Amino acid sequence: MSRKILVVFGTRPEAIKMAPVVQELERRPEFQVQVAVTAQHRELLDQVLELFNLNPAYDLNIMAPNQSLSQITSRVLEGLDPILQKEQPDCVLVHGDTTTTFAAALAAFYRRIPIGHVEAGLRSGSLAFPFPEEGNRLLVSQIASWHFAPTEQARDNLLAQNVPQEHIVVTGNTVIDALSQAASWPQSQTVQKLLQKAEGKRILLLEVHRRESWGRPMEEICQAIARLVDQFHDLEVFCSVHPNPKVRGTVERVLGTKQQVKLLSPLPYDQWVQLMKNCYLIATDSGGMQEEAPSLGKPVVVLRDRTERPEGLAAGTLKLAGTEEEVVFRSIAELLSDQELYQRMASAPNPYGDGKASRRLADAMLYFWGEGARPADFAW
Repeated sequence: MSRKILVVFGTRPEAIKMAPVVQELERRPEFQVQVAVTAQHRELLDQVLELFNLNPAYDLNIMAPNQSLSQITSRVLEGLDPILQKEQPDCVLVHGDTTTTFAAALAAFYRRIPIGHVEAGLRSGSLAFPFPEEGNRLLVSQIASWHFAPTEQARDNLLAQNVPQEHIVVTGNTVIDALSQAASWPQSQTVQKLLQKAEGKRILLLEVHRRESWGRPMEEICQAIARLVDQFHDLEVFCSVHPNPKVRGTVERVLGTKQQVKLLSPLPYDQWVQLMKNCYLIATDSGGMQEEAPSLGKPVVVLRDRTERPEGLAAGTLKLAGTEEEVVFRSIAELLSDQELYQRMASAPNPYGDGKASRRLADAMLYFWGEGARPADFAW
């Protein structure tokens, strides 16, 4: 019997992490897979769809300038409901904690369709950090049928909120599956040119875009970077600038005139992975990069006050710096100056995955339907 799975996502990070899941499910005759995208992000999403050769059956194309969280939610609900009514899938798979994730899960719940939550169980402990993601994932956990936790800590978070253990499988994070693919692809000419211009320099990759970082926090982060390039003349900063005007305006104003800072439009995922492979260290408020970088041996300075990925702190792959200028400056400067600390972080094992998460997830779905053995949980 072939089970119909509707995989729903809308942003670039979701697409990256769900691409290997879709690929794995499509390889198996037990599943009939359809993809629906909301295009909560448009251009950034399309890059990933093309890169991983994903062909959505449905595209809601909801992106609009300056759209609010309420507008995203209502558009996803209204767009997805007739699709669910028509297709009647056996399961809707959602990922993580975006507004698309919450709205898609809610639409499935209203239709009494089982929900599988990929990357379930992440918790920061504060509804304000990150916002609205912490609220989204808490809400999805209440209505999901099956929970694919990336780590043992994520599983424990779910158990603490009374999710039955028999509904949880620890898979590892699917982003490591995607990373393993992208890291093996040939280096692009775009990246080659960037690296040639930075030859002999230590490259700092910078990405900061989260909603709670807008305004003063982002201003302070950029001021810290400006001080760093003034002090460390062998430092070259490649900064991925999110197209949101609230991000771009601050970054361009503070860092746009710095010769050691190269402002980049968001690169295709494979090119960004190639830069990660060749950089010295990473400073980011991104969740995915906290998970990816340890597989490439790159220390990460986390530009957030809290992280829902404490495994990296425990393993020693992450350094939590917050957003205050002085702390950000000192945290990065220490890694640039202290070789012993740098090597310790660079050589720490990755607690987030081993590249086999999608296989465990597909096996777990069969197990939940009573059609296979329970897969062994991922442990690092």
